[in-house]
Amino acid sequence: MFCSTVIPTIGRESLTRAVNSVLDQSFSAEEFEVIVVNDSGSPLPEAGWQRSPRVRVIETSKRERCVARNTGAAIATGKYLHFLDDDDWLLPGALDAFWELAQQTDAPWLYGGSRLVDRQDQPIIELHHNLTGNCLVQVMAGEWIPLQASLIDARIFFAVGGFDPHTPINEDVHLVRCVALHADMAETSATVAAIGVGTEGSSTDYARAATFRRRAREEILGQPGVFKRMYSSAFTNFWRARLVQAYFTSAVWNLSHRRVFTALSRTTHGLAGFALAGPSILSRSFWQGLLRAYESETFLRGFREANQPVARREI
Repeated sequence: MFCSTVIPTIGRESLTRAVNSVLDQSFSAEEFEVIVVNDSGSPLPEAGWQRSPRVRVIETSKRERCVARNTGAAIATGKYLHFLDDDDWLLPGALDAFWELAQQTDAPWLYGGSRLVDRQDQPIIELHHNLTGNCLVQVMAGEWIPLQASLIDARIFFAVGGFDPHTPINEDVHLVRCVALHADMAETSATVAAIGVGTEGSSTDYARAATFRRRAREEILGQPGVFKRMYSSAFTNFWRARLVQAYFTSAVWNLSHRRVFTALSRTTHGLAGFALAGPSILSRSFWQGLLRAYESETFLRGFREANQPVARREI
C-alpha cells in the first residue's frame, strides 16, 4: 500500500470533507487507505464515507492529538503516513503528485505546497518552501512544513518515536525537526493541501504554545550530532546566522533558568558557528538572519507577496 492517511477527529462537521478529499483522489497507481481516529469520546454521526472499504474507524476517547495520531499510525499498512486534521483537506491530484515524487527520490519526508485558507475557507496565500535535502537549520529556525501537505516514510516515523505526547502543542513542528535531524526531505511543486489558519475553531491551547516550543527546541539542540547536521544545512549567509542565533538564544534561555553548564555548551556552539561563518559575518544577510525572530521565512514571504498583513501563524 502506498500511503495511509490518519485523521484524528473531535467530531467536527468538517470531518466528512477531510475524509472525502482523500477518497475522491483519482490516484490509481497503488492502494491507499484512510484511518479515522475518533478522539471525541462520543460516537461519530452516520456518514456515507464510513461505508467505504478504504476507511477504518478506531476510538481513542479524549487522549489528545499525539496519542490519536500514534494510534492510527500503529495500525496503518501504508509505506508512507499522511496526517490530516479533520478541518483541512487534500487537493485534487495530491496523491498522484506524491507518487511521482516518490519515484524520483528516496527521501523519507515528501511534501508539497500548501494553500492557507481562513476559517470561512477563503484562500489567503500559497506556500512553497523550495527546500530539499538536509533542512535541519531551516526547520529549527522556524520554517513550517505542514503535516497536512507531507508524506512520511513509516520507518523513519517510528524510528524517531512518532509524536511526543509530552509535546501536545506544536507537536507537528517537533516531529519535523526530529526527522530532519536524521533524514532528508523532498518537495513537489504541486499544491497538495488546504489548511485552515486562525485561532477561531482551533483546538490548540495557544497560551501554552511558547513554553512547549522552547522545550521541544531544547530537546533537539541536546541531541548528538545536531551541530554538525545543522551546519551542513546552512548553505547561505542567512542560514549560517540562523544557526548561530539558535545556540545563542538557547544559551540565554538556559542561563535565565540557571542551567549554567547547558548555557555554556550552547554558547560554545554558538561561537563555533560564528567562527565557521568566516567572511559571511560581513554580509547584510548574515545580520538579518541573526537579528530576526524565529519565524517561517516562507510564511512571511507568502504574506508579503499576497499583500496581506504579516501575522504570526496560528494553526
